[in-house]
Amino acid sequence: MSFPESESNAQALVVVPAAPARGSLPREISPGEQTWRAIARVLRCLDAVRDGRIWYVLLSTFAASGLLLAMAQSAFAKGQNAWGAVQGGLALFTAFYGANAAGWLTMQSARGVDDATIEQALRMALTRAHRLLLMLPLLLAMAAVLGAAIALLLWVSRLPVVGPLIYTLVVPLAVVAAGGAALAATAVLVPLSAPAIWAGLTSWQTLRWLVRVVRHRLAMAAILVSALSLVVGLVGGLVTFIVVLGGQVFAAASAAMGMAVSRDIVLAGLFGYGLRGLRIENMAPELLPYAHAALIGGGVVFAMALVLPALVYLRGVAEVHLILGDSLDGAPSDGSAP
Repeated sequence: MSFPESESNAQALVVVPAAPARGSLPREISPGEQTWRAIARVLRCLDAVRDGRIWYVLLSTFAASGLLLAMAQSAFAKGQNAWGAVQGGLALFTAFYGANAAGWLTMQSARGVDDATIEQALRMALTRAHRLLLMLPLLLAMAAVLGAAIALLLWVSRLPVVGPLIYTLVVPLAVVAAGGAALAATAVLVPLSAPAIWAGLTSWQTLRWLVRVVRHRLAMAAILVSALSLVVGLVGGLVTFIVVLGGQVFAAASAAMGMAVSRDIVLAGLFGYGLRGLRIENMAPELLPYAHAALIGGGVVFAMALVLPALVYLRGVAEVHLILGDSLDGAPSDGSAP
């Protein structure tokens, strides 16, 4: 038996997928799939190379700190130790706060906030980056406690009669404790302290968050940081290949055009060296300006080659922080106390 149906109704027929049965649960994501998704999210760090704001901050930081460091070296060479110490301190100050300003911008970018300004980043660095310095005594105290505990156990192992038995127990305990502490330091404490500060945590909140990661997500943190290190290493290798090969080609082209600027001078500029240690006394006077120009231009390439892996690393640790925070059902994301 057929039922009449109008042509318009037939054309307007839409197939709607069946709704899930009442009481059915969504498909659970396996731990392995979660790990692969997290690694794929870490690969977003490559997007940082397209952010002009971070390029500007890091290039300015490297240029300013490098200039101050060169001035400090010159002052020390002239015997002006006090002035050299001041300039060296300013170089460290510029590098530290500039890197934290760039890190804050990468954290905002990882969170999807695209309207953050360089002025806001500098203000954040000057008002919050000191929290990272306040964490150093806490971390050093934890390391000292662990070292003292191992030393105490070894001292007890020197007791007569029971010493060998105690030493038998100390060996696995000390090895596991020292190895676990080293893993926690390299996978969590060192790379993830700064991103927690960029996210707005205080020094104490950051320490508590890091302890939570070590207790509950140490393996995942190690995997993600290892993946990030591999990506940064590959980026650094590609940059080195481009700089070395491009420098060789440029030096050959310069020689073919009659410019007696040696390959060593070109490569010295590309890798951040000066004229010191290079034999330029036999160079014609009219070619000296070209040698200086090669060093200055190569210095620009050297700065860009340093910035590119740094961009990827900063964005990567920001992504790792957010991933681990999500896996721990979030962490406090704002703090006002120093």
